[in-house]
Amino acid sequence: MTSTMTAPVIITDEMLRRFRERAPGYDRENAFFREDWEEIKATGFLGVLVPEDLGGGGWSLPQYVRELQRIAEYAPATALAVNMHSYWVGIAAEMRRLGDPSLEWLLKEAAAGEVFAAGHAESGNDLPGFLSTAKAERVDGGYRITGHKMFGSLTPVWTRFGCHAMTEDGQIIHAFMPRDTPNYTIKETWDTLGMRATRSDDTILDGVFVPDRYIGRVLPAGTADLFVLCLFAVALSGIASVYLGIAHRAMDIARESARKRTSLALTRSMAYNAEVQHNAAKMAMRLEAMDAQLDRLVNDWASNADYGDRWPLKIVATKYNVVEGAAEVVNRAMSISGGTGMFKASELERLYRDVRCGGFHPANTLLAPEIVGKIALGIDLGEQPRWG
Repeated sequence: MTSTMTAPVIITDEMLRRFRERAPGYDRENAFFREDWEEIKATGFLGVLVPEDLGGGGWSLPQYVRELQRIAEYAPATALAVNMHSYWVGIAAEMRRLGDPSLEWLLKEAAAGEVFAAGHAESGNDLPGFLSTAKAERVDGGYRITGHKMFGSLTPVWTRFGCHAMTEDGQIIHAFMPRDTPNYTIKETWDTLGMRATRSDDTILDGVFVPDRYIGRVLPAGTADLFVLCLFAVALSGIASVYLGIAHRAMDIARESARKRTSLALTRSMAYNAEVQHNAAKMAMRLEAMDAQLDRLVNDWASNADYGDRWPLKIVATKYNVVEGAAEVVNRAMSISGGTGMFKASELERLYRDVRCGGFHPANTLLAPEIVGKIALGIDLGEQPRWG
């Protein structure tokens, strides 16, 4: 992916090769990417989105997205899990850049080495961040939160659990729970189709107390402000970059496979088979569109383009198009590779499973068209009932 800014290289090619070598083992054993994590942490990559004056790298969103995609081309699960920390840092940094320093404390904690994780996902709630099945109760000095959170990437290493819950009077509380907080348990549920190395286990909150200093935002349910907009912009562009990385790697594998495969019907490699060329063309054209849309989104965001109320449409549409396009590219790569892609020893087999996870990230494949369609038609996203 091209960008108007070039990121300094702190993740070396040698590191990336080690990530790729370890990825099959993490996947097979359903193990957290511990060695990758320690290497990435040592580079300072976890703080690249922290402003320089607060001790970080001062990277822009385009710089970060480009480097995250590069990591994903070697180890998608590693990149995805790292993004679940970095997007919190990016939210705070973007808010500060746009004039709201209320999460500056988060940036300082990230610069000091704290690790943030995402606790948005809940069973039965398809609008994470806007509504919640978790309950929040106002008490002296903070809130007590009770609920069941899913898809908690970075379970083994997080020190601040970013979550949200709803009060009886309809306020959404965005909180960051320190790891040493009592009254929560981690339930090891993570045994999934793909992205297995993220170790995104469930977290059960049983009346945990989060003090006011760790309350990031209080908003009426169903409403958005700069905090929510930055959440969408940073989190979804990062997620999209991971799946774009998978698509580019699948293209590389397909190219190598086509040049090596032979057929009794051909005097040259399968790269000269008309249908192989047709699939390669479709893949390349999809990648061109995906690259361009994500690149435009993050560069427009960084340059403060004025899209007004259409920003959510642009962010959600980009994520949707990239993850759906990535699945198509991987599917076509499977066709080109032939039966070898079915074997567990094949990297493409793992990518085929990993890419399926893209549609589950917010906004998922059911919610994204609703958001985009309503904005396109001028229908308020908070209008009730949502359907009918």
